[in-house]
Amino acid sequence: MDYTLPEFLAHAIALEHEAAERYLELADMMEAHRNDEVSALFRDMVRFSRLHHDSIVERARGVALPVLRSWQYRWTHPPEAGGEEAFDYTLDAYSALCYARENEARALDYYSTVGQQSSDPEVHRLAAEFAAEETEHVQALDDWLARTPRPSTPWRDDPQQPPSD
Repeated sequence: MDYTLPEFLAHAIALEHEAAERYLELADMMEAHRNDEVSALFRDMVRFSRLHHDSIVERARGVALPVLRSWQYRWTHPPEAGGEEAFDYTLDAYSALCYARENEARALDYYSTVGQQSSDPEVHRLAAEFAAEETEHVQALDDWLARTPRPSTPWRDDPQQPPSD
């Protein structure tokens, strides 16, 4: 995954935009379940994702970014956008937190891999910086998971859920 700086910035902007969208959906879902504490966490994560997005956009000022179509991104799915299976009205707080953590871990892996494989020193530096930020997000979600009760039937094992493909 050797990116030019413009390619990397375009991918990072898309990744952070997608992260904010997923967190907003999770926040709304937790609010509908009257889990205001977890909803507030996800709204904080929306804010952090938007701040990171905006800082990358600012960093990209003056750089001619490629306009990428969906099939031109170097991922099958944006790293911070897991499958739609998590967006079910029965999703409990623990499962929502697990879903968010998985997304953050994928983003961490993505940035780490890009940084390790880049021949561009600025891409290497920025990817390492972004990976460190994702590490903080993973840790924050791990902390929340440690103090959030597990459901008696894990969401993915619920017989009412459609089978996974």
